Amino acid sequence: MRIALLADGRSPITQGWLRTLNGLGYQVHLLSTFPCIVEQPLASYHLVPIAFSGMVRQKQRSAQMAPGGAGAIRLRATARRWLGIATFPAAIQRMRAILNGLDVDLLHALRIPYEGMLAAESKPAIPLILSVWGNDFTLHARSAPWMQWLTRRSVARTDGIHADCHRDIRLARRWGLKEDSPTLVVPGGGGLDRELFHVGSVDLEHLRPEIRAQIESLPKDTPVVINPRGFRAYVRNDTFFHSLPLILREFPSTRFLAPTMLGERSAEQWLNRLGIEGSVILLPKLTPEEMAILYRRSQVMVSPSEHDGTPNSFLEAIACGCFPVVGDLESLREWVQDGVNGLLIDPSRPEALAQAVIQALRDSALRSRASKHNQALIDDRAERVRISKQLDRFYHEVLEQKTFQKPEQKGSLS
Repeated sequence: MRIALLADGRSPITQGWLRTLNGLGYQVHLLSTFPCIVEQPLASYHLVPIAFSGMVRQKQRSAQMAPGGAGAIRLRATARRWLGIATFPAAIQRMRAILNGLDVDLLHALRIPYEGMLAAESKPAIPLILSVWGNDFTLHARSAPWMQWLTRRSVARTDGIHADCHRDIRLARRWGLKEDSPTLVVPGGGGLDRELFHVGSVDLEHLRPEIRAQIESLPKDTPVVINPRGFRAYVRNDTFFHSLPLILREFPSTRFLAPTMLGERSAEQWLNRLGIEGSVILLPKLTPEEMAILYRRSQVMVSPSEHDGTPNSFLEAIACGCFPVVGDLESLREWVQDGVNGLLIDPSRPEALAQAVIQALRDSALRSRASKHNQALIDDRAERVRISKQLDRFYHEVLEQKTFQKPEQKGSLS
């Protein structure tokens, strides 16, 4: 099968999807909305900037160049939201020109704003699939009048919807998805590689030297809590940082790992203000291999998010045996039974987050039972080989339905 993937090529979700598609033997043409370097096999690569995404430098940011936290992220998001529509005409023209030169069976846009909104302007003859990310409907769709209009337009145009939670399929119907359109609910990154993300011994050898030295310096019985979410507009890191002194009162030796927060001024300010610099290890962006090692070293993973689907970091963490403490959201209740295989908290309350982490650190039996429960969940609902088979069936279902609806277009759909 020949797929045109319209996505942010820098994203770990896109990288995971590419691994899954390559595993199926598909021919993939990547239309990336951001400059990126892709190390996986592609039939072709094209840059299609939209909403000022082309202004991002192709080289990955170092930790020292990281921007100034959630406030800066919200400011950039607001600017893109209100001014980004001006970039649509040029992006549409470029996308159409690229697709005219390709022979593809399907166009798949990973995320509605802005990739799905752009893909909705492709030729109707090309079957279109949209992937919904965790906050496309719950946060972005109502953030501006034109975002609402373009979300409805995108959902009405699509021939199939993929989401990482059942909630978003229900919401897609409300936003105009046709009742007979095929749907698929599987993890957004195309499934987990269980050879990488699994319970097991902690081997620090594959960490880069400066990170390995920091982790090796921790006594083996040191409780470790990891927050893998970084700075995002919808993640309450104020709640996270304010919870730490409360946790440290009960478990003074606890260390908190914060990937992607090294160099973030906001993180450094929180640590200084709360006097907890010695208890938090700010880390740069890590590879999947490094993240898996740190998950296995941690007892608890926290995610105080106000908007989410099923975060890949959540799945990766529980696959490695971490006990999850996450925001009490409908999407996460599809995975977490409170008090059974994780704890659900109000993401706006530091006291609630602290109490949940303390409960998890105190109760090793709870963590052990949760880990066994979560291993079965991951194998059943998130393992990559199983997900790839579901994805292959879904793609063919969309193609067959499109062909059935428009028999005059049998043959090439490009």
